[in-house]
Amino acid sequence: MAFTGLLVLIATAALLTACQGGEPNYIASDQPTVQAYVADETGTLQETEPLVRGTECMARSDTIDGYMAVDIGDETYYVSPTNLAPSEEESVQEQQLFVRTPATIYKDTNSPQIAGFAPKGSELQVTGHTKVRGDGTVKLYQVKYGDTTGYVYGKYLTGDEASAKKNCNKNGAYDMAKDATFSTDLHGGEATGLDYYPCPFTPIKGNEFCDKARGIYLHAGAAVSDKYFELAKSSGANVAVINIDGGTLAYRSPVAEKLCPSAYKDAQHSVEDYQKAVQRYKDAGFYTIGRIVAFNDEHFAADHEDACILSGGKKTKWVSAYSRSAWEYKVSVAIEAVETMGFNEIQFDYVRFPEGSYEMSISGDTDFRNQYDETKAQAIQNFCLYAADQIHEAGAYVSIDVFGECSNGYVTAYGQYWPAISNVVDAISAMPYTDHFGEEDTWTEPYSCLNQWAKRSADMQAHIPTPAVARTWITGYNTPHWNPTVSYDYEKLHDQVRGLDGGFIPWNSKCEFRKYEQYIRIWSE
Repeated sequence: MAFTGLLVLIATAALLTACQGGEPNYIASDQPTVQAYVADETGTLQETEPLVRGTECMARSDTIDGYMAVDIGDETYYVSPTNLAPSEEESVQEQQLFVRTPATIYKDTNSPQIAGFAPKGSELQVTGHTKVRGDGTVKLYQVKYGDTTGYVYGKYLTGDEASAKKNCNKNGAYDMAKDATFSTDLHGGEATGLDYYPCPFTPIKGNEFCDKARGIYLHAGAAVSDKYFELAKSSGANVAVINIDGGTLAYRSPVAEKLCPSAYKDAQHSVEDYQKAVQRYKDAGFYTIGRIVAFNDEHFAADHEDACILSGGKKTKWVSAYSRSAWEYKVSVAIEAVETMGFNEIQFDYVRFPEGSYEMSISGDTDFRNQYDETKAQAIQNFCLYAADQIHEAGAYVSIDVFGECSNGYVTAYGQYWPAISNVVDAISAMPYTDHFGEEDTWTEPYSCLNQWAKRSADMQAHIPTPAVARTWITGYNTPHWNPTVSYDYEKLHDQVRGLDGGFIPWNSKCEFRKYEQYIRIWSE
């Protein structure tokens, strides 16, 4: 104690000497704000509003009860000498921080390049930071984690290990996760291993979010077509979901030219032509969503064998959702699309492992390329966190497609768990297609199928503190593969929409024009 007191005295004396020279100082702490005092008419200190870390001040040599006087504008405050620093850089006093929400470590402060990953509870050594913000917080800390150095978002960190390891249970999300089990182990991971800390929706200036979508889907050919554009304008739809990468790139992306040459080679349109196509939907008042297929990507698989799932000793055509190089590629394409095409939102499809993941997991001869020892569900949620952070920075919102099965309340074999995804992104687009999901013959009863599904998905939404807006993909095609065959006309779409609460987008992979003509009324109601 005596040694510590001596150090404080030495530091205070040094600071006093510096202050007498009239040099400016900065409010400093390992917290965003600092306790401050003002002197009353008797010279007694009284608590006042905290001062924000990083605030420039002029320290004086006079003290009261060991607290040093500082001038900020025309006001005089008193703070502990330990809460002053000679530079803004030194005003941030954290030396170590702990990971509360699993965190991507970035190579630098202005790109999606990944240096590493730090799981929940990890201790990080702080080596620097970006500029202190107006509320005293830090956007990115420069850190060292083992042999990895880079930058981590401050919002995912906390100052003590105990709070970092604590599981968030707002709305009962963690309690629900304890019960989120299937009758057998699907090898997708435990719901209790996921993060439920709130990710509040933040409006993006100049980009009004669409929370009640009546969407029309357009593949790359339909997106540049005059007749589809005229139909869309007359339909009453307010959202255009336009392919960026639906398995084949819509345009010759410079990002793809560098990171996935085979995708670039097979791209369908020029950047300029696609810019014009997207812009005319924007000019017509549509909220534009750029659709990107994430991990079911044969082009990236062909160019990056090290990112592919290996099964039976052979490379599959499915890119592993664990692959950070795949993360970087998909998000880089998304950012480029926002910046060059002006999309309001990016929607990722196939954010999962393959449908056969259960069989692949129990086979014992599958290498999923699990670099950071994550469960499948953790990898999916961590990708969502990464994508949301980067695309929000670019000025767009983020949505994720999930299977209808996710409403059942367990972690699926392919890694999707509704609450863990919906808690992170801006919109969630489930796919409860009537010929894929539900009981026998449900495709003949679209209202009851969708209504029962919607009740379960609403329960998933209620268990998380910051759920995404729901925009549901509905069956927009005939169901010829089952008996009886059902023609999905306007009435069948109308029945599905009646069963839902929220926005909708009819799915028709071929964008059949005659079908869309039948559906015009569904968008305008």
